[in-house]
Amino acid sequence: MRRTDPETHSPTSRHSGGAGPAGRDPAGRDPVGHGPVRFGPELPEDGLPVLPELAAVLAAAASRAETEPIGGGPVLLDAACGHGDRRGLPAAPDRVAVGPGAPVLLVALTAAIGGDVLVPRPCAAWWAPYARLLGRPAFQVPVPAESGGVPDPYALLETVRRLRAEGGDPRLLVLSVADDPTGTVAPPELLHETLEAADGEGLHLVSDETWRDTLHTPRETVLLSPAEMLPEQVTVVTDLAGALLPPGWPAAVARFPAGAAGGPLHARVLDVLTALDARVATPVAAAAAYALSEPEPVTARVAAAVRLHARVAAAARDAVVAAGALARPPQAGRHLYVDLAPLAPALAAHGVGDAQELEDFLTGRLGMPAAGGHRFGDDLEAPRVRLSTAPLLGDTAERRAECLGSSAPLELPHVRRALIHLKTVFDDLRDEAQRGESHR
Repeated sequence: MRRTDPETHSPTSRHSGGAGPAGRDPAGRDPVGHGPVRFGPELPEDGLPVLPELAAVLAAAASRAETEPIGGGPVLLDAACGHGDRRGLPAAPDRVAVGPGAPVLLVALTAAIGGDVLVPRPCAAWWAPYARLLGRPAFQVPVPAESGGVPDPYALLETVRRLRAEGGDPRLLVLSVADDPTGTVAPPELLHETLEAADGEGLHLVSDETWRDTLHTPRETVLLSPAEMLPEQVTVVTDLAGALLPPGWPAAVARFPAGAAGGPLHARVLDVLTALDARVATPVAAAAAYALSEPEPVTARVAAAVRLHARVAAAARDAVVAAGALARPPQAGRHLYVDLAPLAPALAAHGVGDAQELEDFLTGRLGMPAAGGHRFGDDLEAPRVRLSTAPLLGDTAERRAECLGSSAPLELPHVRRALIHLKTVFDDLRDEAQRGESHR
């Protein structure tokens, strides 16, 4: 029986690459960002200056010639264990590994677990490419209307059973309670139902918790880790670029299951990391250990950065929703996911008929990245984009630092101008759509 097409992140339209130099237009000008991987969206940055105390730790370690052991040395592992303990995710050092970024850890986990991979639709842009790199099919499962990151439990069951009926071997489900790209947090009741379905089908789960420490309203938002519910079947992966480190200092932590299967899986992942020589650079390891121990300068910076991005994200959502676009209220991270379907008539008048064309159009109009939903596995035909908050904070380090220290960042002139520009672009589309409707 014919297997379901596993390609989930490479659109088959004219925009997906094809022959010739990837990402260049026919005239040979600069890359235009059409490639599915190399020119895809990166993890949203905070755009803020590096914390001085963190920079000092890295600089002090820069003269050390020794290499950090594969999977992390004792100091780094001890800090990672403490970080997990404080979040209700205890693990001994022999159940923790640190690698140079979450993608590397997911490559190692996928290679160690084997089988087909299941991901939500939409999902983080880098989840499916790592599976395809290993020749593993990656199949998408729709998310419910209220949040992203966690697939609908009934759709998950249907997908798993269909794949097995067609000869597939689904073994791994990657999900994220605090989601990129949608910026939402899955409610505990949905998570419970999905995990119950995954448990019944014998799936191993990887919980990407990169954004768990960036909740916009932590006292009002309940975030439950899958590892709290299924401690023997969940590996938690946290990229420290989410809250603790600049993205240019790659480091991520994997916490393996508590049960009997956790030890062998940890060993197989270390084997893969060793084969790849995927170790954290020594100065970065020192900075990561400092950040994971959460001294006061780090916790204060994280709290201030989260407050800033939460305010800007809320203001950006207000602007796009007022223009008639759709966007779930952002609850975590530095981004929001916008559906422009109500503005389709205006977009069509500009020759925008799919997500790649929308990405090009809005990136040019806004003067900031607007990654199309197809980058995250959404339908190419659906007019959706992920907008990030960092570009709204200013175009210089000084302006962004000013945002961080301000009690009213939305009132700063450069932030106000950026938000007004965002609102104007979307309001113009609304007005064009309304004029188009009135002419019918």
